[in-house]
Amino acid sequence: MSASNSEQDIGRYIDPLFSDAVIRWQKQHGRHTLPWQNTRDPYRVWLSEIMLQQTQVTAVIPYYQKFMARFPDLQSLAEAASEDVMSHWAGLGYYTRARNLHRCAQRVMAEHGGIFPRDPLLLEDLPGIGRSTAAAIAAFSYGVRAAILDGNVKRVFARVFGIDGYPGTKLIEVPMWQRAVALLPEQGVESYTQGLMDLGATLCTRSKPSCTLCPLAQRCVALATNRVAELPVRKPKKTIPEKQTGMLVIVDRDQVLLEQRPDSGIWGGLLSLPEFDMEQDILSSVTRLSAPFGVVASCEPLQSFQHVFTHFKLQISPFEIKLERRLNMAAQSSYIWYSAEKLMDAPLPAPVKKLLLAVFRQNDLF
Repeated sequence: MSASNSEQDIGRYIDPLFSDAVIRWQKQHGRHTLPWQNTRDPYRVWLSEIMLQQTQVTAVIPYYQKFMARFPDLQSLAEAASEDVMSHWAGLGYYTRARNLHRCAQRVMAEHGGIFPRDPLLLEDLPGIGRSTAAAIAAFSYGVRAAILDGNVKRVFARVFGIDGYPGTKLIEVPMWQRAVALLPEQGVESYTQGLMDLGATLCTRSKPSCTLCPLAQRCVALATNRVAELPVRKPKKTIPEKQTGMLVIVDRDQVLLEQRPDSGIWGGLLSLPEFDMEQDILSSVTRLSAPFGVVASCEPLQSFQHVFTHFKLQISPFEIKLERRLNMAAQSSYIWYSAEKLMDAPLPAPVKKLLLAVFRQNDLF
């Protein structure tokens, strides 16, 4: 597409009345008291934007506050051990965000003198920061006119402008980006950006939207054509694959054996329980995995449960192993014995932490 054609496409989306309505509504009815608001500190803005990716505000707030208490500035985060970072993220999910967060802090310290750049393109080059997140950081921190297009904004646009098609495809997303750029106001980009986020999060919700309170109701195509429930078009459904794994809860008095997971893959960088393939012989797998750590006194199956990830469901079958005698595991550097009293703050996946707390409570050790 030529530059002139691109400008022409963007030009046909220009509508100052749209941004004016969003700004006025945000100033009167939007959110103004969230922990990361009322600041131009790029560190706080960046941290909140990363945490809010695919996570509700109510879930983020306690994690954000705990994270800020431990890592009050960029330097403290960059210099922290990865295990410390992961332990303060554990339970929030999508753990790639935490690994990218740590790498991003280190790169900003090394490449930008500890100061987040104001240019959205430079921000977008940093780990874990996409185009929309970069725009939000630039807008809230420096007042830069840059367009966001997260899930909330896509939903608002799809309904207000009657956009058919799944917004996750390039065919729909490209013109949405053009519209997002064209609708940017000349002034008040911070209120406008926050307003779009607030509309999608509080009024123009996926289910039961509050159309009667929306400042864009009079211009909303979906409302006028009775298609609010249909737009945006949902992602075509795919069969979610199911996987299964066995987990060993190897217990010695008030301690449990944990394994450091690799940085990549699910629960990357966290501590978890040793796993084995359920399709193989269970007894031989349990014996083989337990042998390096001690003499087994008993092996009891625990209640199996399911954990749902974005792309698959994981059926987990845990087994509690009690040791008669513990062996020295000097050669097993990826394993660590963890005491029950420290489990609450351990960098564990949420379902694993829940399982272990239940086991130790049942044994009156927690």
